[in-house]
Amino acid sequence: MKIGVISDTHLRGPDDRLLAIVRKHFHDAGMILHAGDLVELAVLEAFGDRDVIAVCGNMDPPRVGEAFPYKRVIEVGRFRIGLIHGWGAPAGLEDRLLLEFEKVDCIVYGHSHCPANRVRDGILFFNPGSACDRRHASSTTVGLLEVGTDAIEGRIIAVDELGPCRQDG
Repeated sequence: MKIGVISDTHLRGPDDRLLAIVRKHFHDAGMILHAGDLVELAVLEAFGDRDVIAVCGNMDPPRVGEAFPYKRVIEVGRFRIGLIHGWGAPAGLEDRLLLEFEKVDCIVYGHSHCPANRVRDGILFFNPGSACDRRHASSTTVGLLEVGTDAIEGRIIAVDELGPCRQDG
């Protein structure tokens, strides 16, 4: 299964760039994971009728927190994927996230705006970066997870060629 992964959109609603990202990079994704900091629930309209699983981030208002938990675990095939936004300084973020989950194969997170795709102690740590805000990264990015029968593999995709997002959040 192919899973589209996005985080830190910081938008009030779906703009043309986000819609272009979905069309170009998530067109064949069976599921979308949003790792928080949507800012507005209307952002999820960009994904149409796709199955979207999201968590609340530190910049999300109370209405987003009421709709989504701060963390969750989903099962895809034989794999368990932890989904969380994250908090605090980027240094030590993965260590803090590891304490939030038991027996997961992958932790998908956001918060730092810096993409990550690495295996540590048998767990894939996957941060798609930010689709709209390159605050701490050299480019804006999203991610794809490929879940097979034997492994989960991640891929980070630069999306700068699609132009800037409408930053109003």
